[in-house]
Amino acid sequence: MRLVITLLLGSLAIAGCDRQSGAPPQANVAQATPAATPKGPEPTGTLDISQRGHAAPKDAFFDPAGKKTTLADFKGKPVLVNLWATWCGPCVREMPTLENIAARAGDRLKVLTVSQDREGVDIAPTFAKAGFKKLEQYRDPESALGFAYSTGMLPTTVLYDADGKEVWRVVGAMDWNGPRANTLLAEFIG
Repeated sequence: MRLVITLLLGSLAIAGCDRQSGAPPQANVAQATPAATPKGPEPTGTLDISQRGHAAPKDAFFDPAGKKTTLADFKGKPVLVNLWATWCGPCVREMPTLENIAARAGDRLKVLTVSQDREGVDIAPTFAKAGFKKLEQYRDPESALGFAYSTGMLPTTVLYDADGKEVWRVVGAMDWNGPRANTLLAEFIG
């Protein structure tokens, strides 16, 4: 019995934010302060290249102005799509490192942070508190991209080439300032 409990607790500790769990109350989420760099060992997520060469999903989501958009609208430039939510601690902790990637990449790579929060959840406080200047507030309240990626976990980050074909995806948190991320994004960041 003790072994079963230990295994269950260990699984919960490494699981990240799965989409099957209900979201906690939103009242305290906006007050979380994302750290500039993750504490402890570098989170590395799981690299997945099994979808390499597949076209980006055609599902629509909302741009910062509230207009529907798709990943096809970004064709012609490599795009790094990060699915996150305000209730997902690992997601919020990695966002400052994505801000850094967006700043370092300049025009060579578009970084899209796409909230999977339900309609009515205000994601603006997360951006305001962190002082993001490069990341924009894209929203996918129906989780269409999340369902298209079928990972069942947040954060999920997917790189597309300029032709809209998947290069790789990372399931789980990543320190986007770390050596592994720098290797994965070497051609896009300075």
